[in-house]
Amino acid sequence: MSQRFTVSKSDGDRGASDIQGEVNQLFEGDEPEPEPEPEPGPEPNAEVVVLKGDNNPKESSPFINSSDAAEKSQQYDGKNMALFEEEMDTSPMVSSLLSSLANYSNLPQGSKEHEEAENNEAESSRKKPVKAPQLGTLMGVYLPCIQNIFGVILFLRMTWLVGIGGVIGTFVIVFMCCTTTMLTAISMSAIATNGVVPAGGSYYMISRSLGPEFGGAVGICFYLGTTFAGAMYILGAIELLLIYIAPQAAIFPLEGLEGAEAEAALLNNMRVYGTILLTSMATVVFVGVKYVNKLALVFLACVILSIIAVYAGVIKTGIDPPDFPVCILGNRTLVWKKFDVCAKTMESANGTVTTQLWRLFCDSSLFNATCDKYFAANNVSQVQGIPGVTSGILSENLFGNYYEKGDLVARTNMESVEGVDDPLTNSNRYVLADITSFFTLLVGIYFPSVTGIMAGSNRSGDLRDAQKSIPIGTIAAITTTSTVYMSSVFLFGACIEGVVLRDKFGEGVNGNLVIGTLAWPSPWVIVIGSFFSTCGAGLQSLTGAPRLLQAIAKDGIVPALRIFGHGKANGEPTWSLLLTACICESGILIASLDAVAPILSMFFLMCYMFVNLACALQTLLRTPNWRPRFKFYHWALSFLGMSLCLTLMFICSWYYAIVAMVIAGSIYKYIEFAGAEKEWGDGIRGLSLSAARYALMRLEEGPPHTKNWRPQLLVLVSTDGEQNVEQPRLLSLTNQLKAGKGLTIVGTALEGTYLENHEQSQRAEQALNKLMETEKVKGFSQVTVSSNLRDATSHLLQASGLGGLKHNAVLVSWPRNWKQADEHQTWRNFVELVRETTAAHHALLVPKNISAFPSNGERFTEGHIDVWWIVHDGGMLMLLPFLLRQHKVWRKCKMRIFTVAQMDDNSIQMKKDLTTFLYHLRIDAMIEVVEMHDSDISAYTYEKTLVMEQRSQILKQINLTKNEREREIQSITDSSRGSIRRKNPAAVTTQLSVTEDQPGASKEEKPEEEVQLIHDNTNPASPATPAPPLTPAAEAAQSPGEQVQMTWTEKCDGEQAKPPGAATPEGIKDIFNMKPEWENLNQSNVRRMHTALRLNEVIVKKSSEAKLVLLNMPGPPKNRTGDENYMEFLEVLTEGLNRVLLVRGGGREVITIYS
Repeated sequence: MSQRFTVSKSDGDRGASDIQGEVNQLFEGDEPEPEPEPEPGPEPNAEVVVLKGDNNPKESSPFINSSDAAEKSQQYDGKNMALFEEEMDTSPMVSSLLSSLANYSNLPQGSKEHEEAENNEAESSRKKPVKAPQLGTLMGVYLPCIQNIFGVILFLRMTWLVGIGGVIGTFVIVFMCCTTTMLTAISMSAIATNGVVPAGGSYYMISRSLGPEFGGAVGICFYLGTTFAGAMYILGAIELLLIYIAPQAAIFPLEGLEGAEAEAALLNNMRVYGTILLTSMATVVFVGVKYVNKLALVFLACVILSIIAVYAGVIKTGIDPPDFPVCILGNRTLVWKKFDVCAKTMESANGTVTTQLWRLFCDSSLFNATCDKYFAANNVSQVQGIPGVTSGILSENLFGNYYEKGDLVARTNMESVEGVDDPLTNSNRYVLADITSFFTLLVGIYFPSVTGIMAGSNRSGDLRDAQKSIPIGTIAAITTTSTVYMSSVFLFGACIEGVVLRDKFGEGVNGNLVIGTLAWPSPWVIVIGSFFSTCGAGLQSLTGAPRLLQAIAKDGIVPALRIFGHGKANGEPTWSLLLTACICESGILIASLDAVAPILSMFFLMCYMFVNLACALQTLLRTPNWRPRFKFYHWALSFLGMSLCLTLMFICSWYYAIVAMVIAGSIYKYIEFAGAEKEWGDGIRGLSLSAARYALMRLEEGPPHTKNWRPQLLVLVSTDGEQNVEQPRLLSLTNQLKAGKGLTIVGTALEGTYLENHEQSQRAEQALNKLMETEKVKGFSQVTVSSNLRDATSHLLQASGLGGLKHNAVLVSWPRNWKQADEHQTWRNFVELVRETTAAHHALLVPKNISAFPSNGERFTEGHIDVWWIVHDGGMLMLLPFLLRQHKVWRKCKMRIFTVAQMDDNSIQMKKDLTTFLYHLRIDAMIEVVEMHDSDISAYTYEKTLVMEQRSQILKQINLTKNEREREIQSITDSSRGSIRRKNPAAVTTQLSVTEDQPGASKEEKPEEEVQLIHDNTNPASPATPAPPLTPAAEAAQSPGEQVQMTWTEKCDGEQAKPPGAATPEGIKDIFNMKPEWENLNQSNVRRMHTALRLNEVIVKKSSEAKLVLLNMPGPPKNRTGDENYMEFLEVLTEGLNRVLLVRGGGREVITIYS
């Protein structure tokens, strides 16, 4: 959006600025015309300030900040406003705001400007001041609506509708359609008076009320309706020309043709002349729209004069009915052509002679000629076509007469002598029904005659007071036209003979236009007037439709239409006009007015339906900005109007209605997926908020049932110094787990204060959103800033989500390089996070070696997902592989489940039970029970535990610098590894993953004595006293949920934890094998290390080739002094595995066997 102002500064008073100029509503992508350069002078008194908006095509905001910095400093230099001086950049003074509003104007970039641009092309570039719009209610709204509503249907089809549907049936149709447009006008008035309506009319109102998706879909439907209306008007003009004005101009002659041949010839004539007229009209519009505007009043005068002539004719029929005889043979209406007298014989000077009518039905003019059987058996009678308003013919025309195609138009109250099986002969002599008629067809044909109610709102930019003129003018125009339509139904039924009413083309009244026979002083008033009015309406359609398409294209919501936003230098929509002409030509090729009318009825009805929906939504949602000046509206009226529109769509033609809805739905989805993001403060957004609030309140009623449980993920990622995400594969895994379902919150934590880091926070949020879009993760991003990362992460864990829509699982990657000394805070934060998720009863998913996980574009053609089910954690281990295998990355992987049997377990029975359990869970998987026998704790285990504890002691007791501490730890680790390799080379069967290994680890081995020396230096006085191990009772004293998680490492040894030095054969054996430095080790740590090593050995043996290994994650120790040991246990447990997902349940069942 661009806004342009001219700011004049006065020398006398530098404290006030006189803002004058114009505010132009420009669509996105349309740059303002360059301002003329001021002529050089000693001291220019004006400067131009061009402000760019936020690139969203919104209303031209009257809340304008148009002063530059220097001006503001002078403007607010007084002491009275010193309190607010720092906020003047964002909050203007009230005086400046009111000054902007007082000079506010909003002119459309429509035909008026294009005409001025054409006239001023040769003039100098100095721009003339634009006059304020001056059109009032009468000229700006009422008369344009009258001109658009009265049209071709009134003159060409209204009498036929009354004859076929009857007065009562046609009145019902007219009443329904007029009620629909009146209700729509009420809704439109409410929307139009809810703030300033810039140029754009109905499209602008719908799109800004219902959002870009609905706005684009309905805008294009309205465009198609207007375009097909142009085709209908052109076909109407050609019908008037070829049937009533100049029948001899037909290229394909109709003489001598019958039935289908005659129909085809007529349609071909319509196609040829329609194409010629369309080309001529498009050329006129292309050359200059000013000619169309100048002719508009002429066309309007034609319409009004024609209607006055009809009413004058009705009055005259009561006094002196016109002479339009209709010739009836039996009860069949004859085509009054090629005969002069309605009789078989007539008296002349030479006696009785046969007439021209006789010769049409007989083979000669003699009395003994062979004649048509029906002609011979029935008499010829002549009735008056216009008996007059006082004749009482109304009673005969009250009810309808529906015909099949080819049926004879017969007079109902006359007798006819004919054989049941006699074939119809000389059919071209009778008036026949040209189409099959039924009630719903009549609705579709009639409805276009009440469209055109948007003409006033389309000119909103030209109105002096649009908020006053649009409601009054539109409702007055609809009232006037509805009165005319309803009265004409009764007047036509009361004045015209039924067979004439049902004679669509006036063949029975000498080829006259039926409504013309009623007009005074001559039928030619109606014929010529209706011809010019239909031509004018066609020109108006070809002028308005391209501009509507151009407005949609410039809005940028439909990428495929962007080319149609361009035009000539003065803004004329050349490309849009070309497309409009092509679509209009497709309507002309249909060639039948009766077939085109229902098509445009669909598009207009859909447009009106959404206008009513927009008003109803805004009223029910009670959005704060919904304050229409027009007060005579109600949501129930809008819903009634919407229901009527929908009903009429299906009454007119159910298949056209479905096609129109499919077109609108396709455009909606296209804009939703490919269109530009727009925020117009629309009603659908308000509806979404209300629906979201309602759903959230429902979710608060209780926790979800196990059957409805799915992982609602909080994904914790870290960012680098540039706020880019460090683990993008974490979001790939999120996508594979979620497949777009459920809740996903991607969060990151920043260190510092929010005031100082809010820009970094915004950049981080943008980076998260961009990565989520790339990885196709549907969810929300959240960035938290706190004094330290630990608190920030904790805040994310506690505060993410809203009400019942909260996360129940946390996904965080394993801390890389946690063994490095400078990363010690990272793993401490990780362990605290594990504790907090346990306390919050959230599940925890920790992928290890995340960079090795597949991207969304990869595909595994084979392989296994291995689940190591060691403790029951609520079924998370079963559910996650099932969810993963729904994604195309993992779809072809097979699932294997391993469980561990101990000495006293029956492994065969375990396998049977597990098979039954999985069968009831409806999960297909291979099952294997792994038996783990008790074994001696190896020297490698002791050595590994020793290195672990010594590292902990060093970190706690030696006060070294950072670099020294890193070198010390590194030397201890390397020496210990060398000692282990020499003592027990067979035990070293696994290898650390490359990405998770300690970078820069030295491979050279150091002698064992060096290790011992370092140990002695570390503990000069006495070895560290080990912490007493937890007794079984102490470890059992915890909540049931925690007990499952925290004690499984004890059970894996096949026995409960024993105090050190327990008198068992294994314990005695271990003590005898102990080296001196092993004696003081924490026996609990030794057992845990033993379990980790044994499990790792089994897992690597069974699952080293698996694509993914899912494993129960043990809980951290309650005593925080052993946190670093906990990390080491997990490292040992997963050593040598490429992709591992550590899973920790949230303490509730997430999978069930019940339906």
